[in-house]
Amino acid sequence: MDQYCILGRIGEGAHGIVFKAKHVETGEIVALKKVALRRLEDGIPNQALREIKALQEIEDSQYVVQLKAVFPHGAGFVLAFEFMLSDLAEVVRHAQRPLAPAQVKSYLQMLLKGVAFCHANNIVHRDLKPANLLISASGQLKIADFGLARVFSPDGGRLYTHQVATRWYRAPELLYGARQYDQGVDLWAVGCIMGELLNGSPLFPGENDIEQLCCVLRILGTPSPRIWPEITELPDYNKISFKEQAPVPLEEVLPDASPQALDLLGQFLLYPPHQRIAASQALLHQYFFTAPLPAHPSELPIPQRPGGPAPKAHPGPPHVHDFHVDRPLEESLLNPELIRPFIPEG
Repeated sequence: MDQYCILGRIGEGAHGIVFKAKHVETGEIVALKKVALRRLEDGIPNQALREIKALQEIEDSQYVVQLKAVFPHGAGFVLAFEFMLSDLAEVVRHAQRPLAPAQVKSYLQMLLKGVAFCHANNIVHRDLKPANLLISASGQLKIADFGLARVFSPDGGRLYTHQVATRWYRAPELLYGARQYDQGVDLWAVGCIMGELLNGSPLFPGENDIEQLCCVLRILGTPSPRIWPEITELPDYNKISFKEQAPVPLEEVLPDASPQALDLLGQFLLYPPHQRIAASQALLHQYFFTAPLPAHPSELPIPQRPGGPAPKAHPGPPHVHDFHVDRPLEESLLNPELIRPFIPEG
């Protein structure tokens, strides 16, 4: 700790206090997460170990917060992260009006790139939500808080707890008590985050697990073995029954969203986990290639610390290019020179 100068307190998590600090020699600003041990014989908490292991597995992604160092301190230890100014929850909370479509696309695109990288490395986050998506001063979004993350085995035979993910972003299979699940829980959470960005407020704000299921059913309709055959095998399926109700069209839930946005959202918010669109596939969806294109990070709201003034957007040039299949690709890019080496001559 002697190599850092504490500048202030950022917040407090489930397993420690987070401080803003400066490295004495380099001057680099970092976030220090102090994790205390209740008793020395208890050892390092499992969630802290998982966070360290997950971040070490995926340290090369620009869309995942970087773990810079881990070192002992007193009766505990400290994790040093790159410093991020705020989080997506603060950006949405302080927005004076719903985020612009280009801004929503930009945030979602960065989130999907981070999730795709995690899943490619067999890491499932299990607690994706706006508060765990940190934002830098330049507008860059990075996934953080890997305390519930697990390195998943491809065979899918292991059992896991269903008490993961913050309730509003918890997948239906978890609400029904599933002990075997996979990346689908993250993809459901991505859909919930996308809906919240489009809506300006959470799609499924349940106050307990039963009400959470009710919120989902009110929009997606009552699940049945016909559309979700595996539901009958879930531990809590027979413990509660719901009145049959039909799904509400997403265009009625989010009337201002584009058809492409609703199509992609619908591919995340599916009951059968294996049918949800993968993050890598979602990045190729037409939603990201139709006007307006995803905003550049410099066009995104400037994040503020909690209690600060409302964020304002940086001025930036409007996107005037669109992607059309009937036009040469070089005419659809802001800088055609980027692909010139890849275009066959003649």
